Amino acid sequence: MKIISIFKIGFWSDREYYLDKMTLHELVVAFFQYYAIAAYLFFSSIFAIYVIFSLVYGMISFYQIILAILSTILIYPLVWYVLHRWVLHSQWMWKSRVTARIWKRIHYDHHSDPNNLKVLFGALYTTLPSVVISTVPVGYFIADLPGAATALCAGILTTCFYEFIHCIEHLGYMPKSLWLRELKKLHMAHHFHNEKGNFGITNFVVDRLFGTIYTQNKQRPRSNNVFNLGYDKENADKYPFVAMLTPDWNDIKKQKH
Repeated sequence: MKIISIFKIGFWSDREYYLDKMTLHELVVAFFQYYAIAAYLFFSSIFAIYVIFSLVYGMISFYQIILAILSTILIYPLVWYVLHRWVLHSQWMWKSRVTARIWKRIHYDHHSDPNNLKVLFGALYTTLPSVVISTVPVGYFIADLPGAATALCAGILTTCFYEFIHCIEHLGYMPKSLWLRELKKLHMAHHFHNEKGNFGITNFVVDRLFGTIYTQNKQRPRSNNVFNLGYDKENADKYPFVAMLTPDWNDIKKQKH
């Protein structure tokens, strides 16, 4: 009854839930009621039905399905790292009126208010195209359209998994799993100590390969830009597009500096 009183039945996109004040049970309810997650699950079910149909009629083999799924899972950490480091943490996006709104929505707002569930989720209109671009070519190479559908379905479900782990990392409790504890520690350092490292979400293998991982805060100096990603007053004066989209810009600037 408590959960029902907290969460209204139906999908949401504009409510504000703060993960540091939520239980795991409350997160699960809110997670599956978020409109983008519902959309991901709907699209993945459609593609899964097509893949099953293709398997039954010999358009794709079981081994090709496994290969497409494994290929997607293996390339995902690299794709996520590249997008996180060189797109979401880029400076070029805030310099254009065209991309400033997107950058603000998909990452500036999240770093500015890290535990706000509403801005933790990636925007559907940016995330879904990214998944398509990352997975469809690989799947198509393996087994034409059925392979593309398989890889895309795997990519969408992997995205849901990444999003859920991301929520866990911001949730106000310490996981029992040692693996989750380590992920949480590294990701919290990215948000509250130095944003120029620990770009992974569910693993940090690519961070190790590129030398951007730090397991102890003393390995990196404390950054003044963890909450604004470098978009400070000086840059806002030159490129005002994000500040213009932030009604409480002056208040945020005072609180975070």
